[in-house]
Amino acid sequence: MQTSKTIKFSRRSFLQTSSLASGGMLIGFNLFTACKADIKPPEDLSLLNYNDFNAFIKISNEGKVTIFSPNPEIGQGVKTSMPMLIAEELDVAWKDVHVVQGALDAKNYTRQVAGGSQSLRHGWLPLRQTGATARQMLINAAAAQWGILPSECSTKEGIISNANGDTLGYGDVVIAAAALPVPEDAKLKDPKTFSIIGKDISNVDIDEIVTGKSLFGLDYKQEGMQYVSVLRPPAFGQVLVSYDDTATKAIAGVNDVIKFGNKIAVLANNTWTAMKGKKALIAEWNQETKAESTVFHDETLLGLLDSKSFETLRKDGDVKKAFADADQVLERTYETPFLPHNCMEPMNFFANVTTNKIELVGPIQTPAWTSSRVAELLGRPESEITLQMTRMGGGFGRRLYGDFALEAAEVSHLAKSPVKVVFSREDDMTDGIYRPAIKYRIAASIKDGKLTGYHLKEAAINGNMYGLIPNFFPAGAIENYQVDVANYKSNITTGAWRAPYTNVLASAEQSFFDELSELMGVDRIQLHLDLLQKVKGTTDDRIQYSPERLEGVIKMAVDKSGWGKSAEGVYQGFAVYYCHNTHVAEVADIVMDNGIPVVKKVTCVVDCGVVVNPLGAKNQVVGGVIDGIGHSMYGELTFKDGKPESNNYNTYQLIRMGQTPQVDVHFVESDLAPTGLGEPTLPPVGGAVANAIYAATGKRLTKQPYMKNLNIEALKG
Repeated sequence: MQTSKTIKFSRRSFLQTSSLASGGMLIGFNLFTACKADIKPPEDLSLLNYNDFNAFIKISNEGKVTIFSPNPEIGQGVKTSMPMLIAEELDVAWKDVHVVQGALDAKNYTRQVAGGSQSLRHGWLPLRQTGATARQMLINAAAAQWGILPSECSTKEGIISNANGDTLGYGDVVIAAAALPVPEDAKLKDPKTFSIIGKDISNVDIDEIVTGKSLFGLDYKQEGMQYVSVLRPPAFGQVLVSYDDTATKAIAGVNDVIKFGNKIAVLANNTWTAMKGKKALIAEWNQETKAESTVFHDETLLGLLDSKSFETLRKDGDVKKAFADADQVLERTYETPFLPHNCMEPMNFFANVTTNKIELVGPIQTPAWTSSRVAELLGRPESEITLQMTRMGGGFGRRLYGDFALEAAEVSHLAKSPVKVVFSREDDMTDGIYRPAIKYRIAASIKDGKLTGYHLKEAAINGNMYGLIPNFFPAGAIENYQVDVANYKSNITTGAWRAPYTNVLASAEQSFFDELSELMGVDRIQLHLDLLQKVKGTTDDRIQYSPERLEGVIKMAVDKSGWGKSAEGVYQGFAVYYCHNTHVAEVADIVMDNGIPVVKKVTCVVDCGVVVNPLGAKNQVVGGVIDGIGHSMYGELTFKDGKPESNNYNTYQLIRMGQTPQVDVHFVESDLAPTGLGEPTLPPVGGAVANAIYAATGKRLTKQPYMKNLNIEALKG
């Protein structure tokens, strides 16, 4: 348990402080490692612009605290939860804290990224250390003023007290504190005394969001800015041969048409005119590489599963022998389609490229990588680039790639004008970076009623599961265990989609285990628990999950969901999964409505360590569950002649409000460091729903989207 822990570090390696000419103190902090030794804080706030001090805490003479939050905010709540860690150890009232989104600052920070559900996990100790050290400096200043030992002082909500009843506010001693040496050790709070961590804290941007204030990339504008709509190849593998912009340039408000690379940019006074001008362009395209279709993808991936062209990622024991000796073998193939990201806010970015600077503003999950790529694209030093992050209306991995930011930078460079590239919904869906289509083939061997072998094969478009996944459950629980992968290189762009690979694999494996337990004649819950018993005490350091924590969420989910005790007409399905350092178990309740399965409730139990902000955490859990249900039940993007066959929501179905279930959220109490929440609740829900549908209909679902592959008419009959 992390109570009253003392943290030691060198005087110059972690914090630097400075008094301000305007009064107050700036405290530098690094989110994930110590501050770099050469960082010196500014001496005069009046000399700074917004970007110069985004790596510092500011404490004013009035005791108010400003925390600059460096990580991108995509709705995962880090702009609220990460400053909570500092404020807790600083021991200030949350009402006295003001949070500001920082800009890109590669000099001070090592991981300004929103991805992988890792922000809180990496920031847990460094941010608390920052607050604790600042608090100790303020105490030291007060003690010196009173002529007593710092150990005789205490703090509460920005007030320093001593045994004589004297008090000083942080603002009263902040100037003196800035002149003191940085202490080499600072005691962290006993978690039992937390007053901010573990409490429901509203989103720091909530007022601006609900009142429509400027926060998102689409809101951003500058005087003299032109809006840009880009014509991109209508099919993957096509290249631009020629174009005619006569009709486009005749449209009032269109200012210019610029070819760049394999694309054409229309610059106009507003978004509507730019998009209208793009539609008026006449372009000729050649197909230089294969025009792929969904039929081709299906045949290719199934062919890979049948082939011997695999890379083995993990191999324990002898799977071939286990299967040869088996009494029974169960084998199933699971199939999932391409998916677009469907961010509520379409891709957009602002750029102003001049002879001496490059200004970038917009919603991006990878600001540092984007900045470096813009510098390389334009042949400019990265020191000339500033990048300011806006809040994002969804990311889910799509805004990791920054292609839209590079477009803005290149067009601004060519036009010699500040511009803002804005995607239409059709642009977003037809020129995306998609979740790849993947097929899994899973086989298990049974001997004398025992599970003796497990063989997982993956065939994917463009890439394969990252290296840690083969070490997730059931790795380590089955003596003969093998994971093989193969892929087909496609010209369709693919990339990370919320909980990459596990969003597919969890559904497949948990559906498979449900069927396997039935074949073996054992209870599906007990099968999991028995396998976990075999992992306890393992010396295999490749294993990523905790069998004890998985066991804990399983047992709590059984209890909280009323597993096996549902009302008549309610059918339940179970799934459990570990990913992004978090353990999750879910039970889906469905009913049949005129032959159609309807998900009524999902009970979700999560072990993510300390829950920093329960309100925000619950929102993340619910969002992940609903997103997982929607895409496993309805989501599918198909291709024909290299083109996506859906380009808007009239032909691509997202989950509707009336289809969203009640989600009951339960967190395992823990004093372990927090882990991820943006992604881990999505992967298992597809399996839980598929298993519940089987309980209701007797039909095993092996292909997503489920509703398309259920014979609804037969069920009605």
